[in-house]
This record gives sequence, C-alpha cells and structure tokens, in this order.
Amino acid sequence: MMARLLIGLAGLMGAAGVALAAASAHGADASRLASASAMLLFHATAILAAVALLARGLLHGGIGMIAASGFVVGAALFAGDLTLRQFAGHSLFPYAAPTGGTVMILGWLAVSVAAMVAKR
Repeated sequence: MMARLLIGLAGLMGAAGVALAAASAHGADASRLASASAMLLFHATAILAAVALLARGLLHGGIGMIAASGFVVGAALFAGDLTLRQFAGHSLFPYAAPTGGTVMILGWLAVSVAAMVAKR
C-alpha cells in the first residue's frame, strides 16, 4: 500500500517537474523554477528506484520507506518554496527550502544505511 502511494507521488512529482521545466524555459529570470524542477525530477526517479530496491529486498524495509518518504517531503518543501517565491513573491515558511534540502540529504543517507542493514 505504501509502495503504491510512493509510486503515485513520484508520478505527480515527475509531472510537476516537467511543468516547472517548461515554465522555466519560457519565463524571464526563472532560475528558481529550474532548480525546483530538477529536485522534483531527480527525486521522483530516486523514489521509484527505492521502491524497486525495497521490493527486491536490497534495502531494509522500514529505513528504505523512511528514505523514500523523505524524498517526497524534502522535494515538496524545496520545490514548493522556490515555486511560491517565483509566482507569489513570498516563501512557504521561513527556511522551507533549506529544510527540504536537509530532509533530502537525510533521505540519501538513509538509503545508505538501509542498504547496509538489509537482510542478505
């Protein structure tokens, strides 16, 4: 059930990433949108990979799910904050983008731990 939710969220993140890339390509001074797009696209792919690795037993189940969930939350905070700044002129909340970035970094570290403690 959780794996299907993560796959669905990865699809939404991928679609949003492509839309933001298009907006960035057609907008003046839209570098924030390019960064938001990149984070969404990279982490959508990372979520799909994590779910596949979990299904094969190559990542520890609980830690792997935490990592993939961290990718969702972190990318949403990061991209959401940059997109809101671009279109509305204000942030989501103070330090939303750095918080999202930190969560994504922790997600990647969790992938490393999940690989090391996975059942052999």
